[in-house]
Amino acid sequence: MKIISVLNQKGGVGKTTTAVNLASCLAGSEKRTLLVDMDAQRNATSGIGIEKDEVEISIYEVLCAKEGSGPNITDAIIHSKHFSHLDVIPASPNLAGIDLEWASRIAREKVLSTHLEKLRNLPQEEQYDFVIIDSPPALSTVVINILTASDSILIPIQCEYYALEGLTELLNTIRMVQKNLNKILEVEGVLLTMYDNRLNLSKQVADEVRSYFPNKVFEIIVPRNVKLSESPSYGKPIIKYDIMSSGAIAYMQLAQEIIKGGIGK
Repeated sequence: MKIISVLNQKGGVGKTTTAVNLASCLAGSEKRTLLVDMDAQRNATSGIGIEKDEVEISIYEVLCAKEGSGPNITDAIIHSKHFSHLDVIPASPNLAGIDLEWASRIAREKVLSTHLEKLRNLPQEEQYDFVIIDSPPALSTVVINILTASDSILIPIQCEYYALEGLTELLNTIRMVQKNLNKILEVEGVLLTMYDNRLNLSKQVADEVRSYFPNKVFEIIVPRNVKLSESPSYGKPIIKYDIMSSGAIAYMQLAQEIIKGGIGK
C-alpha cells in the first residue's frame, strides 16, 4: 500500500482535481485505490459523486474518536459508484475546527497515520494498492498529520503567475516532518497543471519549475481543459465525464507513470 498525498498550501492549483482524477485513473487501471478527503471544503467527496446525505461517518468522526471507542477507519469507507476498484473516505466541514479540538491531544500529529496503518492489516483481498489523500490548502495540524502518514507527496503547480509562491515554506515543512516524524517521506513529483501552450507565460513557468525542482517534475503536463472544470459539477471524474478529453488523457498517463514507479521509471 502506497500512500500519496496531493499537497500545496496554495488554493486553485488543481489539487483536488488531481487527487480525484489520479485516484480514478488508478482504479480504472484495476489498482485497488482509496481516496481520502481531508479538506473541510469536501470538494473531492462531491467531485467523486458522493452526496452529503450518503455520508454517515466521515474522516472527522474517525480522527476525533477517543482511543478504543468510536468508529474505525473502515467504518467511514464508501464504495464508489463509478469504479469497482475505488473507495472513498469522505470529508466533513467540521475538519475546519479540528486544530482546536486537538489542542491538548497527545501525539496529535500521528492520529491519521495510526488509523491508516490499520488498513495494512485488512485481509489480502481487501488491501489497497494506493491511498490518495486530498489535502487542505494550508499548513496546519491536519497537513502535518497527512505528511506524517504519507509515503510521498505529489505537488501540483499551476502554470500561472506566482506559481512558486509559498513553496519554500512548504518544503521547509516537509524537511521538518522528514527529520522528526516520517523519515521515509519523499517528493513523488511535481505536476504542472493548467498549462496553455498558446501562452509564453505557461512555457516560462514550466521552465522555472523544472529549474527549481530538477529531476522531480513529471513529463506529463495537465492542460487547461474545459471538461476538467465541468466534470466536478456532475459528480464525475474526468474519465467518466469525457474519456477522450485532453485532461483525461493526461491523468491516465500520470497514473501509468506512478504505477510504473514514478518519474523516469
